[in-house]
Amino acid sequence: MTERVVITGMGIVCPLGHDVETLWQALLAGKSGIAKTTLFDASTFPTTFDAEVKDYDLTQYTTNPQYQQGNRGSRFAVGATVQACRQGRIDVETTEPTDGIDRTRLGIYLGAGEGPVDTDIFFSAIIDGWNPETDEMDWGRWTQVSFDRMDPRYELEQEPNMPAAHIAMLTGARGPTRSCLTACAASTQSVGEATMIIRKGDADVMIAGGAHSMIHPLGLTGFNRLTALSTRNDSPQTASRPFTASRDGFILGEGAAILILESLSSAKKRGVNILAEIIAYGSSSDAFRVTDMHEDGRGAIQAMTAALADAGISYKDVDYINTHGTSTSENDSIETKAIKAVFKERAKSVPASSVKSMLGHLIGAAGAAEFITCVLAIRDNIVPPTMNLNDPDPQLDLDYVPHEPRKMPVNIVMNESFGFGGQNNVVIVKRWG
Repeated sequence: MTERVVITGMGIVCPLGHDVETLWQALLAGKSGIAKTTLFDASTFPTTFDAEVKDYDLTQYTTNPQYQQGNRGSRFAVGATVQACRQGRIDVETTEPTDGIDRTRLGIYLGAGEGPVDTDIFFSAIIDGWNPETDEMDWGRWTQVSFDRMDPRYELEQEPNMPAAHIAMLTGARGPTRSCLTACAASTQSVGEATMIIRKGDADVMIAGGAHSMIHPLGLTGFNRLTALSTRNDSPQTASRPFTASRDGFILGEGAAILILESLSSAKKRGVNILAEIIAYGSSSDAFRVTDMHEDGRGAIQAMTAALADAGISYKDVDYINTHGTSTSENDSIETKAIKAVFKERAKSVPASSVKSMLGHLIGAAGAAEFITCVLAIRDNIVPPTMNLNDPDPQLDLDYVPHEPRKMPVNIVMNESFGFGGQNNVVIVKRWG
């Protein structure tokens, strides 16, 4: 028999707060986590602002020094995991857990991204290793300088699977462990595929979500060169404006979002509180271009249709769509087109908002962070707004919930994530009970 999959814990570290409730209240109040870049001097870049995690203190979650040595994304992931485990009653940092979970059946699936640990030292080694007389790199000098200056953990901590490794050490998880880096769709993929692992019976509990930090000179340069970022430097807090006529790009963010997924039988056996049930996962690839969605939205349509089929429900049953809603010209137009194709005559009456208007784009962590807001929307029967929707694009005419949250019955929510490379992942969650 296929296992039903429920959510028993959630945790987050993001630009709007370091816990789930702080994030939620900020979103409902229409607050922005976007401001001038402070992690490095970005004054010469086309984009001088971002959505940073501020004043984060990992010691409130663990005092073990090994986690302090992780990369920025890993440190966020550890804090978010401790929160989720506390809510899901999973023991951490113990060799003798009493939570009723067999560690060989406790798995991890993260959408996590790469990230330099110490960019300044890396670049200084390059500069000092350069031989101006030959106008070439002197690799002997480079070796000496880099060995003298660079932390030996540097190379390891760049790897995308490091957040999962830290979580495994933290929780003692020895079950299936996966890490994917499918760009902006990664953590929605992690939630969906972790659900499939539990359904198959290969794990009882999965720690799923995402962690990413690309707010460094290379990350900003790459996205600026792609012309994917907003350059509205005069007004950072209103720069993320999904579905508007004046949208000009997304805002680079960072953070970690973790969910505890559990088989229904395990949750009942342990007597833990159930927050919601995951009822579907749909995935596809555009097979088109690495930077552009297919103009007809075929991949997004396929993923949404697959999710509805997996859930065994109709588009008429969905109460709210948490859109990918990046604030780029292409994404918002094609996502709207895809929603119209799938939801047909009901498309204009289904609320479809974007929390990226306040949260920024957390890249590998974006989908899981937004999925957490879907669970909260169900819990509180309220839909978060799309902020900064002051000049709607006349071609985009769905109900984007402008400016204010909306109280309404929310029982079934579709969460959408679309990534560079044409990755499309959709998860559907419903009220428990």
